[in-house]
Amino acid sequence: MSETRVAIATSKAGMHADADLGPVVAALRDEGLTAEPVPWDAEPATWEGFDLAVVRSTWDYTERLDEFLAWADRTAQVTRLYNPAPMVRWNTDKRYLRHLAERQVAVVPTRFIEPGEQYGPDRFPEHTGLVVKPAVSAGARDTARYEPGRHADAMRHARTLLDQGRVVMVQPYLRLVEEGERALVFVCGEFSHAIRKGPVLTEPGVIDNDRIAHPDVTAYQPTDEERETARAALAAVPSAEAPLFARVDLALDDARKPVVMELELVEPDLFLAHHPDAVRRLAHAVAAKVRRVTP
Repeated sequence: MSETRVAIATSKAGMHADADLGPVVAALRDEGLTAEPVPWDAEPATWEGFDLAVVRSTWDYTERLDEFLAWADRTAQVTRLYNPAPMVRWNTDKRYLRHLAERQVAVVPTRFIEPGEQYGPDRFPEHTGLVVKPAVSAGARDTARYEPGRHADAMRHARTLLDQGRVVMVQPYLRLVEEGERALVFVCGEFSHAIRKGPVLTEPGVIDNDRIAHPDVTAYQPTDEERETARAALAAVPSAEAPLFARVDLALDDARKPVVMELELVEPDLFLAHHPDAVRRLAHAVAAKVRRVTP
């Protein structure tokens, strides 16, 4: 009987810095699979040798988006890719928030501005704090928040991004995020675990691409309403199949209602070390995908 091989798609940085990589590979081997980490930009023929590939710490994809999406499409033709290539493509651009809102999912109110689009200062209201960021980004790169009355600074930030040919997002700054963001992790559509982390945009008017993306992480027990909001976001994903893995990031609005900040289906940190069963649960789901059975 031939061995069953699983690739964990990573990046040059991920090979050395992804804390989950070793435990995931070890857990897959405990499931009887031959697993190994592989940089996503390895030679194309590499992927033909695997029965399944799992996208994990492909951390440089936002800087090489077209190349990454071509890799996902190409790899899906020679092996089974999770999350699937169409889902990856949909989720790499945060305009998916518009799709979620159209399906009545509670999301942070978001205005999008396309390069070349005519827009006015009404997109940057003076009476509220604002967050400006690119629609394709990870780890809060090129993102900043602005205090009420600093809308001119927010507009300059947006113009810089637009001049680079990037789609811009403008959102209200939710003050209650300072109580902590919630991140709910799902495996094959089932809730696995959650964490709470400190706010990222701690200093107004500052773009800091070296900031810690996930400060002060602690285990968290989400409320029923938070779980329902996260499940609604997953239900709106345009796919007949639930994601192998998903992370739904939530914050509280001014009415203390949970709203979706991001739905992460490409390479999110799943905070596997913050729940004793998380690594095993993910490995079991991967093994089930390989064996074509429902976990």
